[in-house]
Amino acid sequence: MTERIQLGLTDVSASAQAPASAVNVDILVTGMTCGHCVASVKEELSEVDGVEAVSVELVKGGASRVTVHSATPVDDDAMTAAVEEAGYTRVHA
Repeated sequence: MTERIQLGLTDVSASAQAPASAVNVDILVTGMTCGHCVASVKEELSEVDGVEAVSVELVKGGASRVTVHSATPVDDDAMTAAVEEAGYTRVHA
């Protein structure tokens, strides 16, 4: 007989998704190469007034897409300053 083992794991993919915010702004950030870089940028941007969540599509060696989710528009200069505080560069297209 085969025994079944319950590991008590939960599906985090659903809870890891960003909230359905009214405003989603994509910015490009260069210099990120790893998960620690992503965490640093997310932490700094999360401290900006009005930011509800931040998601990142990491592109090693290129411009990563960072999406800032908020209920109302977020100050553009504050987002740039947060990225720079984390040690990275925001690319203005």
